[in-house]
Order: sequence, then structure tokens, then C-alpha cells
Amino acid sequence: MENKPTPPHNLRIGVAGLGVMGSATAQRLLDCGRQVTVNSRRPEAAAALRSAGARWTETPALLAADCDVLIVSANSDAQVEDIAFGTHGIARRATAGGHRLVVVDMSTISAQQTQKLAARAADMGIGWVDAPLSGGAPACKEGRMTLFLGGEAGDVAAARPVLSDLSTRMTHLGPAGSGQAVKVINQVLVGIGIFALSESASLANAAGLDPRQVVEALTGGRADSVIFREFFAKFAERDYTPTGRISNMLKDMQNAQDVGRANGLALPFISLGTDVNRWLVAQGLGDADIAASMEFYGKRPAQG
Repeated sequence: MENKPTPPHNLRIGVAGLGVMGSATAQRLLDCGRQVTVNSRRPEAAAALRSAGARWTETPALLAADCDVLIVSANSDAQVEDIAFGTHGIARRATAGGHRLVVVDMSTISAQQTQKLAARAADMGIGWVDAPLSGGAPACKEGRMTLFLGGEAGDVAAARPVLSDLSTRMTHLGPAGSGQAVKVINQVLVGIGIFALSESASLANAAGLDPRQVVEALTGGRADSVIFREFFAKFAERDYTPTGRISNMLKDMQNAQDVGRANGLALPFISLGTDVNRWLVAQGLGDADIAASMEFYGKRPAQG
């Protein structure tokens, strides 16, 4: 018997991985009145969500058996693969309910890994959409993230009602891996921009300027940007309140380097940014906020 599409308002949603972004995603969906079930390697990470109405399952496999759309939020290629195809992974129970499951991977991983995972999923009758994001947890909580989508058109269409609760802008860019390829470009622009912010914030401090006045002065000019307005004063004031980790930025810049090497591209600014991020991680700042890139710009003797 052919399965009929589930009405958008009745979709059963799962979220696997409850770090900063996974937790924000699950909470936003709850706030939108969605039926949400969650899973995490750390059960304690689900406490607030369970209090807010989320259900809990012990494994991704059990989560998959009770969902129509399952969002994955993880930190690495290996973690995503384990959630999907590990011993207790999604694939173990994805067809248990007689429905077609669509997995939406909102992690930032390599396009090549995404293509492999999507192909394995397709062989098992599971839909796979890569949907890396821009905007972070603050944008997620307000439902205004930007999403880059890759996957089969039917799977993207099935996921859209859920993703519309999280995003004000989403673009279907092509087959599996296309969303991750655009996320690499996004992260290069942001990653290199972070060091432009760090160096310009250092110059502002050296000149004794009020960083908030600098933002006011430059807003609307050619130097203006979203990351400038959001982060310039934060960097200048060395405010390390968590917004994004240096270790994640290093991972993304290394991913961009890998793409460059595979295609014979010279990417000098990406290489330099990767080296600085690697130095910061070596100094024990991997889990620090990206504003801690300012630590690379300590006071040095003036050049004569």
C-alpha cells in the first residue's frame, strides 16, 4: 500500500544531537507547537527540552522509528556517520514504522562525506537533505536562519515545512553535498573576515577609539557587513561570551583547504587563517569563542 504524505502540521520531528545548535533547533520547534522527540549522547542535555515538552529516546535508532523528519546536529563527519549508520544509528530502525524518513543534516561537514552518506541512505529508502546553516543559535531561536539545501527535490519538499519554522531564507542548490559546498564558501568569507575584524579591532584599541563609535561611523559604508556590526565591538572589548568555537572554525577552514587541494587551487588567505586558528587551538583556546582570536594579537615591540 502506498504511503500518503503526512500533513505538514502533523509531522513527527526528531532532533539528534543537543549541542548549542541542536538544542536551539529543538526549542524553536517546540515554541512553534511542533511534536518533537530528542536524543543526545548526553542525556542531561535534554533536561530543559523535556521540561518544555520534548519526548526523549535512548538512541538515534529509536528516534528514527517514530519520526517523519529527523534533524541531525553534530560537530564532525564521524559523528554524523555514527548517528546515521552506527551500532544504534538511524538506519537500524528508519523503516520500522512503514514510512519514508527524511534525514536533515544541519551539521557542517564535508560535501564529499555528505554525498557518501546520502547514497547509503538512498539505498535503504531514506531521504537525505544537507542543510548547513548561517546565523547561529540567536537566529535559530527567532526562526530567521539562512539554510543551504542539497538533496533530491522530493526530500527537500518534505523537509521544507519543518525548516520554514527555523529559517527565513533557504535555497535548494542541487543534489546532496551542494548545501555543504556553499557552507564552505560561507565559512571562508566569515573565517577570513574574523581576522580582518581582529586586526582592525587591534588598530582601534591602539588608537584609543571607542569601538562602538567605530561601528557607528562605518555602518552604511563599504566596510559595513553583518559580521562587522555584530562582532567588531565584541572583539575590541575581548568579550568571549560564546557564539561560535575556534575549533569549529579551524575544522571549516581545513575543510576549505581540502577542497582547494582536490581541485588544484591556490588559497593563500585560507591557508593563513587555518594556521592562525591552529595556533589558537594549540594555545588551549579551541573551545573558546571566536573573539578569542584577539589573543593572537598581543602587544608586540614596535618596529623601528
